[in-house]
Amino acid sequence: MSFKGRREDDRLLTGRGKYTSDWNLPGQLYAHFLRSDRAHAEIASLDVSAAASSPGVTAVFVGKDFDCKTEPPLVKYPGKGGAMLKQPHRDVLAKDRVRFVGQEIALVIAASAAQAQDAAERIEVEYRDLPASIDHRESGEQLYPQIPGNVCFEYEYGNEAAVNEAFGRAAHVTRVSLESKRVIGNPMEPKACVAAHDAASGVFDIYCATQGMSMMRAGLSAVTGVPPEKIRVHAHDVGGGFGIRSDAYPEFCVLMLAAQKVGRPVKWVASRAETSVSDYHGRAATLQGELALDRDGNFLAVRIQWLCDMGAYLSHPGPLINTLPPALHAANLYRTPLVHGLHRLILTNTVPTSPYRGAGRPNVSYLAERLVEEAARETGIDRIELRRRNLIPREAFPYKTPIAMSTYDSGDPPGLLDAVLALSDWKNFQVRKDVSRSRGKLRGIACSVFVEPAGAGGGPKEEVDIRFGSSGEAVIHALCGPSGQGHETVYPEVMAQITGVEPERITLKAGDPDGPPLVGEGTIGSRSMMAHGGAIAVAAREIVRKAQDLAAKDLEVAPQDIEFKDGRFSVKGTDLSVTMAQIMQKHGAALDTKGETPQPRSFPTGAHVAEVEADPETGAVQLLAYYAVDDCGRVINHTLLEGQVHGGIVQGIGQAMGEHAVYDDTGQLLTASFMDYHMPRADEQPPMTLRDRPIPSPNNPLGVKGAGEAGTTGAVPTVSNAVIDALRPLGINHLEFPFSPSRVWAAIRATGSQRRT
Repeated sequence: MSFKGRREDDRLLTGRGKYTSDWNLPGQLYAHFLRSDRAHAEIASLDVSAAASSPGVTAVFVGKDFDCKTEPPLVKYPGKGGAMLKQPHRDVLAKDRVRFVGQEIALVIAASAAQAQDAAERIEVEYRDLPASIDHRESGEQLYPQIPGNVCFEYEYGNEAAVNEAFGRAAHVTRVSLESKRVIGNPMEPKACVAAHDAASGVFDIYCATQGMSMMRAGLSAVTGVPPEKIRVHAHDVGGGFGIRSDAYPEFCVLMLAAQKVGRPVKWVASRAETSVSDYHGRAATLQGELALDRDGNFLAVRIQWLCDMGAYLSHPGPLINTLPPALHAANLYRTPLVHGLHRLILTNTVPTSPYRGAGRPNVSYLAERLVEEAARETGIDRIELRRRNLIPREAFPYKTPIAMSTYDSGDPPGLLDAVLALSDWKNFQVRKDVSRSRGKLRGIACSVFVEPAGAGGGPKEEVDIRFGSSGEAVIHALCGPSGQGHETVYPEVMAQITGVEPERITLKAGDPDGPPLVGEGTIGSRSMMAHGGAIAVAAREIVRKAQDLAAKDLEVAPQDIEFKDGRFSVKGTDLSVTMAQIMQKHGAALDTKGETPQPRSFPTGAHVAEVEADPETGAVQLLAYYAVDDCGRVINHTLLEGQVHGGIVQGIGQAMGEHAVYDDTGQLLTASFMDYHMPRADEQPPMTLRDRPIPSPNNPLGVKGAGEAGTTGAVPTVSNAVIDALRPLGINHLEFPFSPSRVWAAIRATGSQRRT
C-alpha cells in the first residue's frame, strides 16, 4: 500500500514547492528591520527622518508605534520553594533599551526590498552602552530589576535528602561537568513572513514558516491582542523546523500590525546572517552530574545540576524544555532508585534559546552516558558490563521512575544493547584498533543507551476531521505542520491501512485556514504520529463502522451479517459484497468523521554505537561507522522512520563535531554566517546502519512512539564518548565538544605525549 517515495518529493524536488518567500500578494510592499549592533545599551535617541524621506519608503515604525504584550510562558508550575517563573517583557520593537545583538529596533516599509534596506541604513541611533552579561556561568550585570542575579527560574525535582543519604554510603562517586554548547538551528528556509489585513472583515492573513497553525495563531493573538479567529495562518511548505519554528516571532507580530497600518500587504525575507542573529538558538547549558555506586557497581543515586542560558528574553517553550521534560528521564535507562535535580535558568545578553531538535533530551543523555563512561573508567568495570548491571529489564515495564510523574510505557533495554553490539561487531573492535595503530592513528568506539519522553502537549486532545467528496476521494484535515517529515505520504497510509482503500484516494490538508475548526497542536516533541496519526486511526475506524451500516443497507442485510476485510464488506456465507471505495463514492459526505485522541506520551528507547579514528598529527577526527537500534514502537512507514532517525543522527553529529555559536566578550555573534558556523556536510557523515526493534506503546491507538528526535538524543553522547575513547590512551579523559581538529590537536599537545596507541 505504500507509495514509492514520498508524495511531496515530486513537488519539492522539481521546484514546485511553495515556501514563505514564494508567496506574493497584489500590491505588496517590502520590509526591512534595523537591528541592534550591540548587546546591551540604552537607546538615547532614534532619528528616522532621513529614512522616512528616502525613495520608495511608505512608512517607518519604531517601538512607540506598537503596544504589544508578551506571550505567557508554557511554564505555569512552581519551581524551587514554590517560586514561579519570572518572565521579562519584550517589546516587538525595542523602545528604551536593547539587550542582544540582532534585536529589532525599527521597521522600514518601501516599494522594494532594496529601497527598504537602503532607507534602514539611514536611521541614526545613539546608544549609551551598558555592561553586557554574556556568560551564564558568571555573575554578570543584572538585566532586569525584578530578576535578581538574572535567575528567572529554579526547577527542582526528586528527593534531595534521600539522594544525600545514598551518596553518604556510596563506595564510589563519579563526577562530570559538561558544556552543551549553543547551536544555531539553521533550517533550510530562512525566516520570512508575508502579512495582509482585510479592513472590511478585520481578518489578518499571515504567511510564515511554522510547525503548527494553532500554535502560531495563539502566539500572534497573545502578543498583538487580535482575536485568534481573526488570524489565518498559511504555511504550505516549510523548509525545516527543528523546534525553532513554533513561536510567534516579534517580526511576524510587527509585520501583521504594520500591514494593518499601511493598508497593504507587507513582505519580509531575512538574510541568512539576519536569521542567525534573530532565530532562537538551541542548547546553551552547563551540565553537572554525580553518580553514586555501591561496591558491586550498582547505581545508588544521581545528582544533577543544569545552568541554562536562556538569552535576553524567554522564548515561549524555552523554560519548559529545560525543566520538566528533562526530569522525566533523568535516570536514563537505568534502575537508579534515587534522583535529585536542580535546573537554573539564567538570562544573558544573547539571542534567546528555544527547543532545538531533541529539546533538552540530548543534554540528559549526554550527561547520563558520560557519567556511566567515567564511572566505568574509575571503577575498572567494563563499560558494557556496568550498563548491563544497571539497565531496566524488559519485564519491569511499565517502569515507574524515581520521578513521581514519569513512567516508561514499554521497552527492552537489554535487548537493544545486545542487538547494537552484535550489529557493530563490538567484540572484534581491538582488531580494528590495531590496524589503526599500525597507521599511526587513534581509534575509538562507544555505545550509548537512552530513553526520551516523546509527545504530550498543553491541550486536552488532538482532533482531525476527515471529509469525503462526491467522487469518493477523502481529505484529512489536521493541525500538524509538516517540515520535511513526510506527513502527506504517511497520514493517508494510516487511514488506508484501516479502511482498505488505496492511499492515492486520500489527501492530507495540514493547517488549512479554510478547513474545519480543530483542537490540538502542531508538529513538536516527536508527537505527530502518536497524536495526529492516532486521531486519524480513531476516525478511520469510525468510518469503517459507518460504512458497514451503509453497506448493510445497500445489500439489504443486518449490519451484524457483514464482515469487513481488506477493504471489502461481505455478507457472511454469500458472495455478496461491496468495497469500501464503492461506499465512499456512493455515500460521500455521510462518512464525514471527526476523530480525537488524548494528548499521548511515549518513551522511545535506543542503543547506538559510533566508531571514530583520530589523527594525532592534525587533530582531525573521522567518523568511521555509526550503528543504531531503536525502539520507536510500531512502524507505519519504515522509509520515513529511517529518514527521521538518520536526520536526527546527523544533527547530533553536527553538534558534537563542529557546530558552536560563539559570542565574544562584548556580545557580538562571531558565527553568524556559513563562513564561520560549521554545518555538517554529506562528505563528513559515516556509513550508518539502522535497525528497528519495536515494542508497541500502549499509550496511543497506533502503538507508535516518537522518532524525530531519537537520533539526536543518541548521537550526542555516542559520538562524544567514542572520541574520548580514542584519545584516552594519551591520558585525555575529558574534552568539551565540538571536536574540531584544532580543539583535538590542542588537547593532544597539552598532554605532552606523542604516543600513538
